Amino acid sequence: MTDTYEMIVLGGGTGGYSTALRAAGLGMQVALVERAKVGGTCLHWGCIPTKAFLQAAEVAEHAQHAGDYGVKATFEAVEMAAVLEYKRGVVDTNHKGLQMTLKGRGVDVIEGTGRVEPGRRVVVTTDEGERTLEASRALVLATGSVPRDLPVAGAETDGEVVINSDHALYLDHVPERPIIIGAGAIGVEFSSVWNAFGSEEVTIVEALDGVVPNEDVDTQKELAKQLKRRGITAHTGTKVVGVEKGEAGGRVTVDTGKGEQQLEGDVLMVAIGRRPVTEGLGYEEVGVRLDRGYVQIDEYCRPGPDGVYAVGDILPPSTLGLAHSSFQEGFLVAEHAAGERVVPIDYHGVPRVTYSHPEVGSVGYNEQELKESGVAYEVQRYAFSHNARAMMMKESGHVKVLAAADGGKVLGVHIIGPKATDLIAEGQLIYNWEALPTDVGQFIHPHPTLSEAVGEAHLALAGKALHG
Repeated sequence: MTDTYEMIVLGGGTGGYSTALRAAGLGMQVALVERAKVGGTCLHWGCIPTKAFLQAAEVAEHAQHAGDYGVKATFEAVEMAAVLEYKRGVVDTNHKGLQMTLKGRGVDVIEGTGRVEPGRRVVVTTDEGERTLEASRALVLATGSVPRDLPVAGAETDGEVVINSDHALYLDHVPERPIIIGAGAIGVEFSSVWNAFGSEEVTIVEALDGVVPNEDVDTQKELAKQLKRRGITAHTGTKVVGVEKGEAGGRVTVDTGKGEQQLEGDVLMVAIGRRPVTEGLGYEEVGVRLDRGYVQIDEYCRPGPDGVYAVGDILPPSTLGLAHSSFQEGFLVAEHAAGERVVPIDYHGVPRVTYSHPEVGSVGYNEQELKESGVAYEVQRYAFSHNARAMMMKESGHVKVLAAADGGKVLGVHIIGPKATDLIAEGQLIYNWEALPTDVGQFIHPHPTLSEAVGEAHLALAGKALHG
């Protein structure tokens, strides 16, 4: 027998469940197929548990530096069992809330592994056997991603010596000398966690020329400087060419461009990104376009076949692969499938956030992109060292604003410093509403707050600098 729904969503991560919830809100009968737990990578192995670790790391840092604020406190150690329990509580609470929301909206959640067939059909293998579903209106592919392995001999993940971010979230101890391969968001976030938790030595190896290599060049430089200040060593422009495992850890051979050297650590964490889960699911057989495993889409998230859509981590890297961009894709797909007018997503307008210490937030174009495209622009930086609230927090960094030449619209906002991941929300509004620096400069930012740094950077760009 075949069960028919108006929409079937294959995958219950952020992209999948947001599509399902919005479609249900528009009155559709929706089935959501998930082989593990609804919430996907973000809720169970990514955003939420990682940020719970980072919150614990921030508390540890406060304890270690309490004396700087005139507070008597001592830092003894991090009890990993308690940290893991704290993380589990946060994840479980969110998971239960999501399950209740799906049920309350009338979404039929089906536990099992799905494979697509022609005619917008999905064959689901469950504990009870096979079940065939058919979508009368839309089939949405949202099967997510898994950590990439390092294609170097000896670097195969074993969960003990060579681990990935999934394994790192369940370590029952703080590694003494972790080596992190990859300086993207995952790599620098875990470097901040382990550094704050008390690791003796934290080392990052990055093949490209800077940490967080997709960010603005000044953000890269500032983060590298602050990581070094915290005792974290970052080798950039350095490739891993060999890995050897031993009983007490592993040895990494790297090529610095000037010769080879060896690094030793008790844990080697591979953090070189994630790969899409699209193989063996019948995608190509039904006409879905793939390139290196990524689903190729048009501006409305359509990969080819009539009534088929794709969202989330299975899309090309240019779509960012962030939870909040997946939410937006989910809304777009549900509304498009319902026949509503939708606006394609400008991925430059999606805020990008990294929860390292210090935090990084950005939106729009970076300076490298503007130079490469030949766009005439103006730039202004405002240092947090001139901001009273940041002084109280003993934090540093900057807000950098890029705008079109001759008083044109804001083209990019780049923040590195305290609460950058929250402050960038204003930057998103500025960029997406095509505001001028003079527009932003006339609005009042409360004093004393970190948000003043955003306002002051725009004031300076408008020729009305106040502090700094």
